[in-house]
Amino acid sequence: MKSRFFLASALLLAGCQITENSQQESVATNQESAATAQDDSHSTITQNDTDGASPLVTSTQPQVAAEEPVPVVTPQEQDDVWQRVAMQLRIDVPDNKQVNYYRNWYLKHPGHFSIVSSRAEPFLYYITEAVEKRDMPLELALLPIVESSFDQFAYSHGRAAGLWQIIPGTGRQFGLKQNWWYDGRRDVVQSTEAALDLLAYLNRRFDGNWLHALAAYNSGEGRVFRAIRENKKAGKPTDFWALDLPQETSGYVPKLLAVADIIKNQEKYGVDVPFIANEPAVETVDPKTQMDLAMAAKYAKISLSELKALNPAYNQWATSPDDQTHLLLPADKVDTFNQAFEKSGRQGMKVIRYQIKSGDSLSVLAKTHHTSVDLIQRANKIDGSSIRAGKYILIPVAMNGENAFPSLTSEVRSQVSHGGGYRTIYKVESGDNLWTIAKKQKVSIKEIMKWNGLSKKSTLQIGQKLNIWKTSKNGGVIRTVYYEVRSGDNLSVIADKFKVKLADVIKWNQLGDKKYLQPGQKLKLFVDVTKVSV
Repeated sequence: MKSRFFLASALLLAGCQITENSQQESVATNQESAATAQDDSHSTITQNDTDGASPLVTSTQPQVAAEEPVPVVTPQEQDDVWQRVAMQLRIDVPDNKQVNYYRNWYLKHPGHFSIVSSRAEPFLYYITEAVEKRDMPLELALLPIVESSFDQFAYSHGRAAGLWQIIPGTGRQFGLKQNWWYDGRRDVVQSTEAALDLLAYLNRRFDGNWLHALAAYNSGEGRVFRAIRENKKAGKPTDFWALDLPQETSGYVPKLLAVADIIKNQEKYGVDVPFIANEPAVETVDPKTQMDLAMAAKYAKISLSELKALNPAYNQWATSPDDQTHLLLPADKVDTFNQAFEKSGRQGMKVIRYQIKSGDSLSVLAKTHHTSVDLIQRANKIDGSSIRAGKYILIPVAMNGENAFPSLTSEVRSQVSHGGGYRTIYKVESGDNLWTIAKKQKVSIKEIMKWNGLSKKSTLQIGQKLNIWKTSKNGGVIRTVYYEVRSGDNLSVIADKFKVKLADVIKWNQLGDKKYLQPGQKLKLFVDVTKVSV
């Protein structure tokens, strides 16, 4: 009797348990995992099986399949490096008159982003990674758009150079060498590290305020600190927007924020910033020897102009004799370069900058330095044999003191153009046509038509302005600089500062006999950026 009582009690308890499990299944949501539901069901059946009985519940509630989680693509996994940057922009963009002005300007000139993307393509991935490694705002990766429009040869009236527009003194302070051979301010890798070092320093100085730090990057920390002190004394706010700063600086930060806002919200603004692959485009190699750039291009199987564009820091046609021997190459050409370099016996080029002495001649110099007259002539663009005592001459010599290497003869070129040039404006005069203008300006008719969107049937109007692009005669990189005359300036001082001829300054600005300058007067200068490093 007692045993029958216990059996009845056990069945009753088992029934309660099964009923409870069934109720739990009936209220399960699709947020619970399918694995959990299966585990609960399995434990119930096992208990019944252990008791030696069939399951008391033969019908269960249908299982609701869990939704597959949508995979999250991280910034680093994006296909487009612009999207990688956009996902990590973190500085607030205010509804501000100046920000709106610059945003509208960029939206009205969408072609600017096409130009910027083309220039940035080899470098943006590297810069983005450099900023990420320091856990700095990704807005900083966009700073070269504001500073230089990603023109690696950019040069300003204040003598700032490169993508990051670093002035000579600041460059030296942050370890960027500047000499006859090399200007580290245009070295994309070295200048990026220096610029980020400077920005990190400024951010610390301004207690983590990035807008103050950016303003100081543009106008100097002293100027920003003075503006903050003046506002404090006057009981005014000290945020960036309240500071009395130079006009250029007041527009500098809003311009960066406008660019960042457009990059982050391309769909919203209907802007299509050209795709840049989110992968390394370039890599650094260091042959550890001075090398003729034409020779390096040959090893890598790329054009000399492409090599120059990736390595804008080199002022001459070869890398430096000592420290700066590294090169940026397309990532897919590094193995090609290394294999060819090793196959050649690691042959580069050694170049001596020699001051000519009385009694020297090309043949004597060639014999003394175990090279050829032809190589010296090519290296210095000398047609004849005349040289002048006191002047400097480049003497390419064979590695390890061997005799001149004939295989290099066709590769030696003196300062081949970086592909830079400068624009002049020509006003059409009475009697002009495309042929006469081309002849006067020493360019081709096709070039004039291309630069100005003309056809052979186009009619020219008297007074019509035409764009004419010219290149440097010595193969340098020319940039147009607008210099504002300061008190105490004179033409000779300005010409010397920018390494141009006094006669050219007068001609470019149509000064004639008007050689007296007024403070605030603007002068147009065509500066060879490879000549102003020292």
